[in-house]
Amino acid sequence: MPRNGNTFSSLAAWRRRVVAHALQGGWRWAQQAGAVTAEHPGRLRFRRLGAGTRLAFPQATVFGERWIEIGECCIIAEQVTLTAGMLPGLDLGTETVLTLGDGVVLGRGSHVIADTTITIGSDTYCGPYVYITSTNHSYDDPHEPIGRQWPRSEPVSIGPGCWLGTGAVILPGARIGRNVVVAAGAVVRGEVPDHSVVAGAPARVVRRWDPEQGWQPPLRTPAPKPIPEHITPEQLAALAAWEVEQTEVAEAAHAVGVVDEVVAAEPVELPDAAEAADAADVAEAMEAARVSRPR
Repeated sequence: MPRNGNTFSSLAAWRRRVVAHALQGGWRWAQQAGAVTAEHPGRLRFRRLGAGTRLAFPQATVFGERWIEIGECCIIAEQVTLTAGMLPGLDLGTETVLTLGDGVVLGRGSHVIADTTITIGSDTYCGPYVYITSTNHSYDDPHEPIGRQWPRSEPVSIGPGCWLGTGAVILPGARIGRNVVVAAGAVVRGEVPDHSVVAGAPARVVRRWDPEQGWQPPLRTPAPKPIPEHITPEQLAALAAWEVEQTEVAEAAHAVGVVDEVVAAEPVELPDAAEAADAADVAEAMEAARVSRPR
């Protein structure tokens, strides 16, 4: 017969599994139910909340929604702060204070603090814990605690198509152009030209695009192969499956020391001959595009 200790231990383990399953299921339900969309805004009443946009649950601090416009197909991750005004309940007038264009992504734990105008252009992606603010503390009076001195505010604008790395800080008065890369941890103030890369604290331009010479200094990594326009999503999926199978076969062959035989052998066919043909066509088209591309 089993010992009482083993019986109680098994029962406790079973209870923990049941509780864990219930908690995880409940949390997933809460994430779905607590997400904010145009169809289900909950308590939040933004001036505009575009179709396809989703604010993940749980949200962090959100206030001043009447002066916040969010475009279509935006992704606002968990624990993101969005505020308009210094504190809730203020009348900020008739104009929008914080604007997010279509397709903006704000990573987990990011903050956008708009005491005056902040504009983030369409298709700008922000990594986790990015901090964007239009207000900063002042310290003019050396005898008064900094937190008690009236802060300074300047508008912030971020152009379309930018990428802000993890932990980047955008300070009041920043004017960032289009398709700009802000390195992780950079602290940006002032003007940043289009098609540039900035890094450091304070941030400095470390790379720029020249229409005649390309990126200067040159990129250290090869450019990705372009996908031909006529390729369909189904063909790309077939190509991905074909490449995975080829990789698995090569790894298995290497493990048994028969790499030469596998190289000389016929390529592995997909279960569906039509998909295999599509994959081969895609691979050939991509290789042709790579060879014919001007250098």
